[in-house]
Amino acid sequence: MNTITIVLALAAIVVISIVVLVISQIREKAKIERARKITALEDSYKRCNLLLSELPGQYLTGDLKLLLLRRMEDVCNDLTSLKSSLPVAQWRGSILELKTQIQENRDEMQPVKIDSAEKATYAKELLQNLFKLVETMHKSGRIDAATAKKNLKYILFLVHKTHADLHVFQARDHIRKDEIRKAIHAYHLASTEMGKSKDNPLAMKAVKSFRIRIKELEALGAGSENTGSAESESQLDKQWDNFLHDEEWKKKADYDD
Repeated sequence: MNTITIVLALAAIVVISIVVLVISQIREKAKIERARKITALEDSYKRCNLLLSELPGQYLTGDLKLLLLRRMEDVCNDLTSLKSSLPVAQWRGSILELKTQIQENRDEMQPVKIDSAEKATYAKELLQNLFKLVETMHKSGRIDAATAKKNLKYILFLVHKTHADLHVFQARDHIRKDEIRKAIHAYHLASTEMGKSKDNPLAMKAVKSFRIRIKELEALGAGSENTGSAESESQLDKQWDNFLHDEEWKKKADYDD
């Protein structure tokens, strides 16, 4: 075997080794990228499921629930194309069952009272995650601009409602302790929060309701006779607790200035 043949053989070995190494690296990178995508999709599914189960029941409209389910369906489709070993078929079954319940108005989600700073903070965190999700779905072209705008505006309204909930709870507590001035201040804060959703008629009705309650408490604090104050408080409490899903509240809160 002459020198040229040896050199060519060695060169061939080097080239083949490099090709094998490159192919191995490409396959490894593809494997890592596939695993990363699967993990990200699994996390996305779990986040949507968390929002469905953890957000206060009174916050989730049918549209928001179906939007979350649509994202979960997209995740299942992507996982199927990646041939994931996750229980995608089981997830699809759960999604279909819940979607049917929502469309037939059979889904029952319990309302949650926002009666502590911890609950308010957690609800706000969930709403922020929901806001980001809707934004992402819009940017990726999964929902149109009109749908995104409608839902994002409603989610912001819910953030304001969450803060107002906490202030109302604090106002009730102040009234029980006969701390009228503090109660008035808390209702002012609740009114300010709802006032941030000026384009929402229901929020504006709530603001009017709070103003009426503030006037009642001011009269009570001034020593005026107000035999209906306790009854009025109870009525306002009941109406506010059913704020998002009680048609009676919408009618009763429609005060004129």
